Formats: sequence, structure tokens, C-alpha cells
Amino acid sequence: MSGHGLLAGRTAVVTAAAGAGIGGATARRFLEEGARVLISDAHEPRLKAYEAELAREFDGVSAHACDVTDEAQVQALFGAVLRLHGRLDIVVNNAGLGGTSDLVDMSDEQWSKVLDVTLNGTFRCTRAALRAFRDAGHGGRGDGQGDGHGGGHGGVIVNNASVVGWRAQAGQAHYAAAKAGVMALTRCAAMEAAKFGVRVNAVSPSLAMHPHLVKVTTPELLEELTAREAFGRYAEPWEVANVIVFLASGYSSYLTGEAVSVSSQHA
Repeated sequence: MSGHGLLAGRTAVVTAAAGAGIGGATARRFLEEGARVLISDAHEPRLKAYEAELAREFDGVSAHACDVTDEAQVQALFGAVLRLHGRLDIVVNNAGLGGTSDLVDMSDEQWSKVLDVTLNGTFRCTRAALRAFRDAGHGGRGDGQGDGHGGGHGGVIVNNASVVGWRAQAGQAHYAAAKAGVMALTRCAAMEAAKFGVRVNAVSPSLAMHPHLVKVTTPELLEELTAREAFGRYAEPWEVANVIVFLASGYSSYLTGEAVSVSSQHA
């Protein structure tokens, strides 16, 4: 996909960005739009492989392994982007963990693991990003410089939520609770970040197909979920990534505290 320079000169961090999911697609789209991108993932070999793949096509890509459940690693990640590029403009909190288990059978460990990666991890990275933006003296109105380019005078945070934060789905109590928490975190963080000229929004995909989803979801459930989509198909990761590009760019300069549904599901 050819870019339009929507993120030219910007520096971004994308978590859980190794491979073929939404994070990997977002990193690629950001590079196509002219950004410098530090990709991160807890799976270091896969991360390095994807860094090498992107580097064959783009300049400005680097990688730093990070487990978002570890505060020291989160701090190291944000230190790395400032050390490598001297600035931070965009953070995409994509790391999340799912699974299927009825609540009656769910263990404390299953509940806590999903919440720690999906919600607490987003909290840790959002906190680190806001501190970096504050310390860098971000300010202004976040108005995108009036031309739809550059993502605003301040920084931008985009969180990955899910439509299950709004909609009931059996077997997803832990994941739904975590994603609803991500939406609430997004709204509150946006109100606090405005004084730094920083915008905070979220995307809420319904069904975006990637290899990890196939591993943790039964074929029967995937078929059922796909049948609910108005278009009769799942989203491709790049289709979600395009919305993230919009939220990271100056075209969404007056948008903050929102969770944008990326879904073709029936109401």
C-alpha cells in the first residue's frame, strides 16, 4: 500500500508488533506513511525476524523486546525510543491476551493473566508515554498543524480495545472486562493528557484474522463470529491498521477519549 506522508517525521512505538497481526500491520502502515517505528514484542526471535523483514523494505525501523507485564521492561522500551530517535510522538498499545473459558470454570490465574497483559500492560505503557510526553514539553492544542498531517503538536496514544468491551460473548468474561477497562482508561487518560496537547483514543475491532487468533479460538466459534459480520467476512489486520493511522494523524486532530469501532457486525 502506498503512503501519503501522513506521519512523516514522526516517531512511533508499537507493542505486540511482531508478525501478521494488527500490531505488525500497524507498524508497516506507519512506515509507509513516513514514520520511524520502534516495534516491540515479548517474543524476541519473532520480533527480530519481523524487524529484518521490514528493514528490507523501509528505513527507520528498529526493535526492542518488551513484556508489558514487567514495569522495568516498559521503562527500558521508552528509554530505548528516546535514545535511538531523541523523540516520541505516537504510541500504539496493541499488546493483549485472550482465550476462551466459561466464568464458572475460570481460574484466578486465567483471569489475572489476561487482565495483566491486556489492561495493566496498556496502563503501564500509557503511563510511561504520558510521562515521556510531559517531560518533553509537549503542549499546544493537538491540532495537526491545520493540514491533516503530522498527528498534532502533541503526542498521540492509540489503544487496542475490542467490541467485546461493549457486547456480551460467552467464554470471554476476562477478555471483555479487560477491553472494557482499556476503553475506560482511554477516556480518563485523554482528559488528563489534554493539558500536554496529547490525544488518547482507541480502536475496537470486532474480528480481525491473524495466526494467533486461530490458535486460541475454535473453528466453530470463528465461523459463528464471521457469520455475524455484515460483510460476511472478517477484517484483515491492515484494515484495522488504517483506522489507527487515521487516529495517529492530524486528520483526527479534534478526536480524543473515543473508542472507534472497526466492525461490520449487525447492531
